[in-house]
Amino acid sequence: MSTLTLETEPLAVDIAVDDVTLRVSLEDGRELAVPIEWFPRLRNATPEQRANWRLIGVGEGVHWPEIDEDISVLGLLAGHRRRSRAA
Repeated sequence: MSTLTLETEPLAVDIAVDDVTLRVSLEDGRELAVPIEWFPRLRNATPEQRANWRLIGVGEGVHWPEIDEDISVLGLLAGHRRRSRAA
C-alpha cells in the first residue's frame, strides 16, 4: 500500500466568497470549493467584509481582518471546518 505525499505545499493565489460558497484558487491550477456554512464568521459577514481578505504565509492561508477569521489551505484540503457556536 502506498501513501500519497505532497511534494510541494499547496498555496492559494485567489479567493472568491459569495453567500453559499468559499472558493480558493491554488497556484497549481486546482480550485477548492467549500460551503460557507463551515465558517460561521464568514457566513455572518457582510459582502464587504468577505471581500476584505489577504493571503497569509505566501498563500498558506487567508485572513479576514474585520471578522478575525483565518483559514488554512491545508485545513480546507483536510476537510476541517469551524464548529458551530452561538453567534
